[in-house]
Order: sequence, then C-alpha cells, then structure tokens
Amino acid sequence: MVDAQEAEEAVAQAVTVIGLGPMGRAMASAFLGRGYRVTVWNRTAGKADELAAEGAALAATVHDALAASELVVLSLTDHHAMYAVLEPATEALSGRVLVNLSSHTPQSARDASRWASAHGAAYLTGGVLASPPGIGRPGSSAFYSGPEATFATHREALEVLTATDYRGADPGLAALYYQAVTDLFWTTVLGWLHALALAEAHGVAAGELLPSASSVLAGMPEFLAFYTPRIEAGEHAGDIDRLAMGAASAGHVLQTARDAGVDTSLPNAVLEIFRRGTAAGHAGDSVTSLIELLKGPAEVAGPGPGSKHGLR
Repeated sequence: MVDAQEAEEAVAQAVTVIGLGPMGRAMASAFLGRGYRVTVWNRTAGKADELAAEGAALAATVHDALAASELVVLSLTDHHAMYAVLEPATEALSGRVLVNLSSHTPQSARDASRWASAHGAAYLTGGVLASPPGIGRPGSSAFYSGPEATFATHREALEVLTATDYRGADPGLAALYYQAVTDLFWTTVLGWLHALALAEAHGVAAGELLPSASSVLAGMPEFLAFYTPRIEAGEHAGDIDRLAMGAASAGHVLQTARDAGVDTSLPNAVLEIFRRGTAAGHAGDSVTSLIELLKGPAEVAGPGPGSKHGLR
C-alpha cells in the first residue's frame, strides 16, 4: 500500500503540457525522460502520437488536462491563444499552477496573472532562451517571475527543461527580460544579414566575412561591460567615442549599401537615430547618449548633416 509520503511524491512528479508545437513536444519529452507522469493536450491530437508512444497520457479535453496535474506548462503562441484554450475550462483552474512559457509582453503577463488568480490558479511567467533541441540539455536557460514561493516549489521540475533564472515577484519581469534580449538578438541578426548582403554585392562570400564578423561580436561583452556603469550613472562623456563620428560612420555604411544596390532601410534607420541625437545636442557626447532618445517615442527629425549629399 502506498504511504502518504509516496503519494505526495507521485503527485509532485506529475505535469501537464498544453500546446504541442516543436517546443511543447520537446518539453513533454524532457519530462518523460526524467520519469515524470506527463499528460498532454493539443488542438490537433495527432501531434501527441509520438509522445503517447513514449508514455504520455493524451487528455481528451482541456478540462481533463488541467485536472491531471497541479503543475501545468503552457507552450502556446501567445496569451491570446492561452485565453482561447483555457477560457472554456476555467472551473478546472482552481489549485493549478500555470507556467506560461508563451511569448508576449510584460503587461499581458501581468494581466494574465490577475486573470489566473481570479480563477484560483497561481501563475508563473517564463521566457525560454533556447530552441527545441536545447530543451533538457546543459547550456539552456529561462527567465521566470511570479510568486517566489510558487517558483521555489516547482523549481526542480522547471529545471528539467532548462536552467532557471528567477527575476522577481512581478509576473511581467520574465517577459521584460525575454523581450529585451530578443530585441538585442534580432537586431544583431539583421545587422549580420545586412553585412553579408553588402559583402556578397562585392563578391565576398559569407564564410570569408565570418572571421571578421565573429571578432567584432566577440568584443561586444567587453564593450558592454565598459559602458554599462556609465549608462547607469547617466554619464555619456565623449572621451572614448563621439556621436558625431558615429553618425559619419553610419552615413558611410548607408552610402556603401546604396552604391552596391543593397537594401538601405536598416542603415537608414540607424543613421536617422544618430541624426536625431546630433540634432538634440549630443554630437560631442558618446553614442550611448542615444539611450535618452530611445527612452521616448520616435520623433521625425528634419534634414541632418550629410542629407544634401544624398545620404537619405
């Protein structure tokens, strides 16, 4: 006969995964690989076939999926999908812990947390910094925020998926950190692709540019570490770099793209921000002074330096 402690451990080892895209399937598989009793649900039931073969239980309804486990991991497109899936089964949310690993905004995470709480569920926001192949493997991590006690209770289970980085009680914080690093990632990727387009226009293959591109990116941690304390102190002295020189450099990139017949929308956007900073009186300050502009909404600037030379 199973004693109370064994029964409690059995319950603790149960998890439900709702949403079986590539990420959801990877998460369910990782839990199965660690001996968890996994229940899954997806609009298209066929996506659960492989998981069922691995031992997962396929819930017939969302209500059944929620009833199967206290810990419920959501891997959906966004919060709109969460509401669409869970609204018909809100009576089953009481006592559940929803771990929403769907991407959305900080404010939508706060709204979702209040919604879950109104239905008797605890809510943790997650932001996973990994692709599906990285789930369950060393080197992957995820931001989390929400009630600290709830996170602590389920940390071991969440670390089956990735390392965990708890950011605080505000449910919006994990989404904030996730979107901030995603902003950095996509901007960097676009810059790299534009650089490759420039290189290819001059007969230089991507592989030939790779060592130079890698060298620039390898130096970024040192660059960020040097300027971060200055930014936090609100200091943008032009002793190391000056915005005016940055604007001139950005203008040269734009002209190089134009001469090569390469799309100019990205370098033009960069130059426009530099021009706004110069027009605001920061020509002699560091490029980091642009953060003061980026904190507010964009304003259309008038013709800046170099516009008469066809750089717009």
